[in-house]
Amino acid sequence: MSAIKIAFLSTCVLVFIILFDAIKECSGSSAIHPKEALCNSLIEGITKSPQSAQELQYGDSYDYNSNRVFDVKSFGAVGDGVTDDTEAFQEAWRAACNKDSAIFQVPSQSRFLVSAISFLGPCQSNIIFKVDGTLSAPMNPGSWDSSKWLQWILFSEVRDMTVTGNGIIDGQGAEWWKLSIFNTALRFYGSDNITVQGITITNNPQCHLKFDSCTYINVANITISSPASSPNTDGVHLQNSQHVEIQHSSMACGDDCVSIQTGWSDIRVHNINCGPGHGISIGSLGKDGSKACVSNVTIQDSTIQDAVNGVRIKTWQGGMGSVKGVYFFNIKVSNVSIPINIDQYYCDKRTCSNETSAVAISDITYEKISGTYIDKALYLACSDDVPCTDLHLIGIELHPILQDVSHESFCWNSYGQSQAPLQPDTPTVACLQAGMPRTNLSYSYSNTDTC
Repeated sequence: MSAIKIAFLSTCVLVFIILFDAIKECSGSSAIHPKEALCNSLIEGITKSPQSAQELQYGDSYDYNSNRVFDVKSFGAVGDGVTDDTEAFQEAWRAACNKDSAIFQVPSQSRFLVSAISFLGPCQSNIIFKVDGTLSAPMNPGSWDSSKWLQWILFSEVRDMTVTGNGIIDGQGAEWWKLSIFNTALRFYGSDNITVQGITITNNPQCHLKFDSCTYINVANITISSPASSPNTDGVHLQNSQHVEIQHSSMACGDDCVSIQTGWSDIRVHNINCGPGHGISIGSLGKDGSKACVSNVTIQDSTIQDAVNGVRIKTWQGGMGSVKGVYFFNIKVSNVSIPINIDQYYCDKRTCSNETSAVAISDITYEKISGTYIDKALYLACSDDVPCTDLHLIGIELHPILQDVSHESFCWNSYGQSQAPLQPDTPTVACLQAGMPRTNLSYSYSNTDTC
């Protein structure tokens, strides 16, 4: 063994003996010891157990260097739930935005009344927006500037940012719902590499969390909670963005738990507990003849209960574009009206005109969809002129809650293949037409304006 190795080992042994003697001395003394602070620090540093994965995930391990922490109370926020703290939040953001690795702190045990506010970038990188207290919106819509009704909290053009904590974002939407006035609680626009985790968003007038024109998004361990009767209260709303993961979250609302709009690709949604609500949806797409493009979407390992739909694709007549490469896997439903739903005649008005063009739907797989339903196991209403193609039903096990009423599934102009098990395996459920439509589909591609 070399002399260097022997010296190194000797040093390690010596350090261990010194530490052992120090801990023994500290532990055995009941009087106030001159080195008490050092002893306590030494014992705590050696014996403290590692933080749990959840603690680390919510940001409790961040280095709270005082010159990097921007506590809103230090900027004049009161936190009594009555005083308008909007300006203090704005000032704290302006300061944090200019500091690399800043921590914007919303402290616990306080309720901060904040009106419509915009946190604008670009900023220095790696900002942590840590919410441990409660942010509440004004209850009365009349107290809002009507030009700011579309959103409550906006992050625009930020990069490398994390919103985290154990706090609550409370939209206080009850009065808004009565007046059919809606806004988004937390919106990200034109932003990249964004993480939202741990927080609770509740009772918003409309959508709870929205991403528009963003890339590289991770949403994890959040809770969304609004009554089933609250109108248009989507959980997470996605539009014109790519590279998204939504995982391990609970969503109860009055509309879609997750709503995927046009311009999305490379999306993975998994381990979601959804309900009540309208299920997990792609769409609506193609409204007013618009072009819609959605591709490479995986939704898996999730539960949906007490919902209008399970997994749904909805498009308007007259649209263009395509939905393709979608995989629904291992979805468990309970007390859901229609577990599997494709609706190319979507209309949220009293009447809608008949149109020949449509958003083309192809390469859609439903595998291991199981549980109980109320109305129909399957509803595939595809366009008269642009059939749904390359649909796959694999291992579907769906059973009606009520046995003494008709539960006939519906398939129209929908083509693909079914693979066992398909339960109950009857013509009324297994109505998907095999193969491809006989009609030449070349005409449809000019209508869809391939994405």
